[in-house]
Amino acid sequence: MPTPYGIQAPDKPEGKITAIIVCWLLGNGCLFSWNSMLTIEDYYVYLFPNYHPTRVLTLVYQPFALGTLAILAYKEAKINTRRRNLTGYILFFISSLLVLILDLATSGKGGIGTYIGICVISGAFGIADAHVQGGMVGDLSFMCSEFIQSFLAGMAASGALTSGLRLITKAIFENSKDGLRKGAILFFGISAFFELLCVLLYAFIFPKIPIVKYYRSKAASEGSKTVSADLAAGGIQTKPSQDEEDPKRLDRLSNKQLFLQNIDYAVDMFLIYVLTLSIFPGFLSEDTGSHSLGSWYALVLIAMYNVWDLIGRYIPLIKSLTLKSRKGLMVVVLSRFVLIPAFYFTAKYGDQGWMILLTSFLGLTNGYLTVCVLTAAPKGYKGPEQNALGNLLVLCLLGGLFAGVTLDWLWLIGKGW
Repeated sequence: MPTPYGIQAPDKPEGKITAIIVCWLLGNGCLFSWNSMLTIEDYYVYLFPNYHPTRVLTLVYQPFALGTLAILAYKEAKINTRRRNLTGYILFFISSLLVLILDLATSGKGGIGTYIGICVISGAFGIADAHVQGGMVGDLSFMCSEFIQSFLAGMAASGALTSGLRLITKAIFENSKDGLRKGAILFFGISAFFELLCVLLYAFIFPKIPIVKYYRSKAASEGSKTVSADLAAGGIQTKPSQDEEDPKRLDRLSNKQLFLQNIDYAVDMFLIYVLTLSIFPGFLSEDTGSHSLGSWYALVLIAMYNVWDLIGRYIPLIKSLTLKSRKGLMVVVLSRFVLIPAFYFTAKYGDQGWMILLTSFLGLTNGYLTVCVLTAAPKGYKGPEQNALGNLLVLCLLGGLFAGVTLDWLWLIGKGW
């Protein structure tokens, strides 16, 4: 059945595999720059040993991300999604370049001025994340679930890729002069290039994929005004006059109604990330004691978290392993809080093997539950409502991140703070 914009609903959607791959790459780009900054935090700990960069950079990032997304989610129905997402990816690209330029300009020297500059760039990453993550999740929420799963998997893959690259660069440069700095420069060179690639993918490739055009056209036929620019980029002109002919087509639940109907999903997203960010990366970077892996230990823990987070996001592709029960999701989310005492006692009394196991489980459950919630929640709603709900759930996710990185400071109690 064709949509009002002349796009035929395909029996075998054309371009589905291409769209899944592009979504994965765009998901990578959503967090690649930020994960690069997190992954080279051993370099920043070396440059700024007295400023707790592993905690402060995350704490700076989150208010900008949360505040920006709150505004964007409130105005979601009137925002040009194409402009929003492109703004985010371009800001990621520029900020990645600025990290590189700042390090080269200061010759890799520390100091409060450089530290403030890094913090400002961290805030810019937060603003970019709010544009891209909320915009893309909202956009993909009215498409098939494989797209949003692929995007979320790409986000996790960015962590796994940056961790892998960090281990490689540490091995290559460990015994060379300024080895940490050389690895960091390489990281953000790669990061800037990849963000530029994402700008080009979203601007010129994604909107022209047939199945993407179909879903966006369908959303427009249900009253969505956010997809007009993307449809135009795909060669489809919307017909605003139809809105006046059939005003009921624009009827949709308000953000408040959507939130109240899905408050359990919202709480799930908040609690998933409160727990995760109260442990990762700050606790894993600073509070796990001394072990035989030495300076590799924190890097290995972060890498294991990222790899298992990625694996967890692919498990829901196996339908029999997907948790769909709303009550079941809440029970599992709440049960993860036993990890807090588990990490505390393992850091105090356990060896590195147990810590690696716990970190892997933290990542696995984080990725799995994120995909289960974000793919289940939008079902049954119209396109504009799915877009709005996607934004609201990402807002709860970022709220959980902010609360988590704030609570992460509690691990420092009794350690001179």
